Amino acid sequence: MKKLLVIILISTAFIANGQPEIKDFSLTNVKNGKAVSLANYKSSTGIVVVFTSHECPFDNYYKDRLKGLVNSYSGKIQFLFINSNQEAEENITQMAIHYGDLNIPYLADKDQVAMGIFGARKSPEVFLLSTINGKFTVAYSGAIDDNPQAASDVKQNFLKDAMDKLIAGQKIEPITQRAVGCTIKGK
Repeated sequence: MKKLLVIILISTAFIANGQPEIKDFSLTNVKNGKAVSLANYKSSTGIVVVFTSHECPFDNYYKDRLKGLVNSYSGKIQFLFINSNQEAEENITQMAIHYGDLNIPYLADKDQVAMGIFGARKSPEVFLLSTINGKFTVAYSGAIDDNPQAASDVKQNFLKDAMDKLIAGQKIEPITQRAVGCTIKGK
């Protein structure tokens, strides 16, 4: 029932362009213990929220590709990695090690607040946000690209294409692609 209510709230919160509005949240960055919220990035052109894990094989397939995107779009798009997994191995200490070499927030969502706000179900699953009138809207969601297992065989870079279009002020199509990965188990 709780999940249904969250989905209903998300699906009814739309602004002028027809995209769902994402309400702000605050989570702890495992790298420095400081709270991070979307409001910290209201001036960013875009924010990529990545629901990730360090135990899921699919996340490990994408680790280098995500690092490449973070580095390529530094100063243009803000990245936030979120771990909502409940397994003991997905603890804060291990999280800090996994993406320790990236200079972006890696947020612990052990109460699954952000997971509920976004409706995230997979790891990895991405949400590209844009800011309109100070409100965050989903411009693209789902898969990073069309080949989770072999980077060399990727033919469509869904997230990269969406980021490029957002930066250029162009219409993003498609706005969603089915995410492939491990299921994030709810509490």
